[in-house]
Amino acid sequence: MTLADLPLPAVGETGTHRAICPHDCPDGCSMLVSVEDGRATGVRGDPDHPFTRGGLCVKVNNYVDRVYSPDRVTTPLRRSGPKGSGRFEPIGWDEAVAEIAERFRGVIAEHGAEAIMPVSYLGTQGTLNGLNVGDPFFNRLGATVAERTFCDSGASTAYVMSLGPTAGVDPESLVHSRYIVIWACNMVSTNLHLWPFVAEAQKRGAKVVVIDPVRHRTAKRADWHIPIRPGTDGALALALIHVILAEGLTDAEYVAEHTVGVEELAERVRDCTPEWASEETGIPAEDIRTLAREYAAGQPSMIRIGVAIERHSGGGQTVRAISCLPGLVGAWRRPGGGLLALPLWAFPVNWDALSQPQLRPEGTRVVNQYLLGRALTGEMGLDPGIHALMVYNANPVIVCPDQEKLVAGLSREDLFTVVSEQFLTDTALYADIVLPATTQLEQLDVMFSWGHFYIGLNRPSIAPVGEAIPNTELFRRLAAAMGFDDECFRMTDEELIEQAYDWGAPALQGITPKSLEKTGWARLNLPDADHYAPHDVGGFPTPSGKQEFLSAAAAGGNFVLPLFRQGSNEAQPGGEVDPLPHYIPPAHSDYPLHLVSPKAHAFLNSSYGNLGAQQRVQGEPSAIVHPADAETRGIVEGSLIRVFNERGEFLVKVTVSDEVARGVVMASMGQWRSRAKGLATVNAVNPTEFADLGNAPTFSDTRVEVEPA
Repeated sequence: MTLADLPLPAVGETGTHRAICPHDCPDGCSMLVSVEDGRATGVRGDPDHPFTRGGLCVKVNNYVDRVYSPDRVTTPLRRSGPKGSGRFEPIGWDEAVAEIAERFRGVIAEHGAEAIMPVSYLGTQGTLNGLNVGDPFFNRLGATVAERTFCDSGASTAYVMSLGPTAGVDPESLVHSRYIVIWACNMVSTNLHLWPFVAEAQKRGAKVVVIDPVRHRTAKRADWHIPIRPGTDGALALALIHVILAEGLTDAEYVAEHTVGVEELAERVRDCTPEWASEETGIPAEDIRTLAREYAAGQPSMIRIGVAIERHSGGGQTVRAISCLPGLVGAWRRPGGGLLALPLWAFPVNWDALSQPQLRPEGTRVVNQYLLGRALTGEMGLDPGIHALMVYNANPVIVCPDQEKLVAGLSREDLFTVVSEQFLTDTALYADIVLPATTQLEQLDVMFSWGHFYIGLNRPSIAPVGEAIPNTELFRRLAAAMGFDDECFRMTDEELIEQAYDWGAPALQGITPKSLEKTGWARLNLPDADHYAPHDVGGFPTPSGKQEFLSAAAAGGNFVLPLFRQGSNEAQPGGEVDPLPHYIPPAHSDYPLHLVSPKAHAFLNSSYGNLGAQQRVQGEPSAIVHPADAETRGIVEGSLIRVFNERGEFLVKVTVSDEVARGVVMASMGQWRSRAKGLATVNAVNPTEFADLGNAPTFSDTRVEVEPA
């Protein structure tokens, strides 16, 4: 007998409940929740789930500590002291909602609806409560459209230009790969449940290569770590193409039948020799030749790109160049071959039903959240300026750049700020109203994954703690207070689930919300991982139906996918886009060191940065500096250093290690500002320029200097 054979336990009923991890992570783990007398007592990974395999990561395996933390926000709060002081007093829900509606109406009357701006991302990844949950409300309000491109927007734009919106490789098929390149991804820390498939391939004889400026946990388990200068991945990719074409290492038949533009691509990379790329990347030319030859010969070969690949000036064109490689060598022919980016394209999500773009007034302006500090301090010259802010599923003080400006903007007494949260985060400290949000154990949601092919239903295991409510209910209450009577604001969560997906699509054949109540999760109706090779005979969802080295979509100019901007396709960045991949060097700076700020091992962005168990695993905030760079600056192991540039500074303890290349400093993001020395974190020094495609961020274009503090 399996769990699916047992009667469904009611909310709070003693027994084992099914849940899905809520976080912005490719693993999308299935969880089993133990409940006794209405209280959750533990969570564990579902051993029957083929991807979760019974294990959870360090971030989530004590999730009940998050649920029952004494620091949880459990009632609406109104600010009672200066902004940032953390002084609040409890108020009732009716009073909080009425005050928000009154203040929003006042802002609209004085400045217009665009003076209100939402700020959100993927603090929860649920289809209902996640990225798009507030879109219908703010579209109906006519507020400024928030463009949310912190992660994968540039890579997605580039990927679609080259391959179309294809799910690509089944992650489970990596067991069949003969050559695996993990590029800009610390899989063991940020995609842990994919690693067993890589390890199995390695056990079967596959070679695993990691390309990354840092010798991190994943690089240490690889057969070959190739350190690379930050922001130069595009040069390496073009040089690999050069070698493959110059040495006749292509799958000529696949190229001829299933790709477009190889002649133009060959001309583009004619001068992109390994020697040229070596000067850019710091990788020896012979290593570049070896990598190209081994990759081409090791079929089926696989490339796994991480989100960090896009986070520099030429990130989009880097992904376009990398996307060419599987087509050149025919890697798509067999299971375990191709490019793994975002399998989420396999899920038939009804994005318009989630965002309700038809509610938005035509011509509503778009402001990217990456520029929030500049927007709030008036530097963008917005007319009207931002006079009301609502933050949910996000902690912009920690995840946005320009931290000092952002804090200054949030400190404005004339800015009315509402934050829906589980804790008093660094952002919530500056709110006028704080609203209590449920955790995943207290809400209903349906979950897709951007890292595997399983859809899951998250049923609430326990009643909400205190007065916490799900985001869906929050926006129903706000819509009612504003007098919005559109059908989407009157739908229950169950009705929203029915609309959120095309349940009649082939990928969901045999899967329904009702069936998921029993099983908890289900694999999409696709061939199994041993047989899934979606582009063995081409069939790419591009204008030509082929892989496009020469992109037809580039003629439309630069764009951000509408799902990242409340369903809006207006006010796109536009501009000319080269239909062929090319190299854009890292941004120039007078500061000598490259700073990279990857995700922390024990935090998920800033989530868990306030919890003791994760803090102990992560350790004190620190930066890694190469021994040679430390010696020339008089920096010794364990001392306090100042990391700075023209935008700001932060103080951290230093680790002196050759885990980073010379000229590189690594300081992971996610630590809370309120717990940091000097009240600043790594995002205090990040730039606000966009990358070349998809308005992606340029966190990896950060240049700094370091000195003893």
